[in-house]
Amino acid sequence: MRAGTVGMGQRVTFAATAVALTLGLVAACGGAETSGGSAAGDRPAKHTGTSGPVRSGAPAPDRPATRSPQPAVTGAGAAGGRVLTRAELDRAVLAPGDVPEFTVTPAEAPPAGGERADRSECAPLVAVINGRPEPLAKAAVYRQLIGAENGRPAVFEFLTTHGAQGAAVLFSRLRAAVTACEDGFSGAGGEGTSTYTGVKRLAAPRAGDDTLAYQVTGDFDGDPVPLVFHVLRVGGTVATFYTANLEDGTTPRIPDALLTAQAAKLT
Repeated sequence: MRAGTVGMGQRVTFAATAVALTLGLVAACGGAETSGGSAAGDRPAKHTGTSGPVRSGAPAPDRPATRSPQPAVTGAGAAGGRVLTRAELDRAVLAPGDVPEFTVTPAEAPPAGGERADRSECAPLVAVINGRPEPLAKAAVYRQLIGAENGRPAVFEFLTTHGAQGAAVLFSRLRAAVTACEDGFSGAGGEGTSTYTGVKRLAAPRAGDDTLAYQVTGDFDGDPVPLVFHVLRVGGTVATFYTANLEDGTTPRIPDALLTAQAAKLT
């Protein structure tokens, strides 16, 4: 049984992070190579250290969200729903120095195709897992965000522009999918079938025009693998943040500061 993200079962993954986290467990589950060239066909090791997987405590979904201070940055003017160009996205996406103690580097776009959901109502979740939220973006950029504490947390971001109507539809479909697919679903890709045992909504920080946070739990040889997504909308632009816990099954956390900093750069 295989499980993972971003076209799990496909032969190409996003660039690997310093903690062997890719936007997808495809390398770990499908025997693919990461962009760094190292094979990852074996089961993820359950250990700590700089090369280990993400580990952090689970957030309390019912805890009141707090607003983090926004950095002093120049916004991209996306709040009105304007469709940003690729060049504007490159300037608006998080960059080195925007969030203290995070290293930011470019990452490759996902391959075309990816997984297909076994249920139509779960297709929006799989589109995000594939790294290509739907409705499809008019432009997109991808980044890796690596924390300073032993390379943790390791977070992947993709910033996409859809226009005001497209971004609103994206959020509406995602919210519906989180509810409709809470008992799980599966995805078929080029290398086999992926199993996701459950979906649940998480607490999201207040930022931008809208936010949504949820967890998709994958199954890897009987072990739960929590995949956490935080999605932020400013006008017609959407920032999706992703992280995973390959170690002990607890829900990993994405720092609120990443979302508030990104919202400030877009506004």
